[in-house]
Amino acid sequence: MRRYQDRRHAGRALATALEKYADRRDVVVLALPRGGVPVGFEVARVLGAPLDVLVVRKLGVPGHEELAMGAIASGGACVMNDEIVEGLQIAQLDIAEVLERETQELERRERAYRGWYRPLEVRDRTVILVDDGVATGSTMRAAVKGLKSRAAARIVVAAPVASIEACEALAQEADEIVCPMTPEALFAIGLWYEDFAQTSDDEVRALLDAAREPPGSHAPAR
Repeated sequence: MRRYQDRRHAGRALATALEKYADRRDVVVLALPRGGVPVGFEVARVLGAPLDVLVVRKLGVPGHEELAMGAIASGGACVMNDEIVEGLQIAQLDIAEVLERETQELERRERAYRGWYRPLEVRDRTVILVDDGVATGSTMRAAVKGLKSRAAARIVVAAPVASIEACEALAQEADEIVCPMTPEALFAIGLWYEDFAQTSDDEVRALLDAAREPPGSHAPAR
């Protein structure tokens, strides 16, 4: 399997796999910030669909924040990994503290990315949910749950690369999974990109602003 040059290149490749959704008025693209936004921008541009963000925050285990015990998403959706919580005997008070902190950060990012723009309407629409890669699937599961609560008609999870296990798990919750690369050994999302530099808040805002411009406008410089 060849690596993607960067997230924008990955987005164009992903858009090719989603071409059946091109030029449909019922389709919207929601990207998970921050890394999913450059991917989602290209998908939305190629398909001719509007772009917005769906903010998701991982709930890290206290003292081992890189390990997810759950995730939250815009709209109040929360998914917990009961196996992790019970196996590590994490106290409810600790969970509540992490949940409060991450909820505040989620709300901050919502304001920072969208400004005064209202979220795109997803009720009765087909939503293509985009990230730059899916490893465990915990944050994507929270995003899917959030969209279900907002009555999306169809939820398509789309990523340039994902683990086989995550795809199998998400297939039980989303209507469709689109992923051009599912390596047997994923290891880390960044290994499948030549350039996996961190996406900044400024880049997220610039891409969202560019996506709102009329067709034919220039995309932001790479």
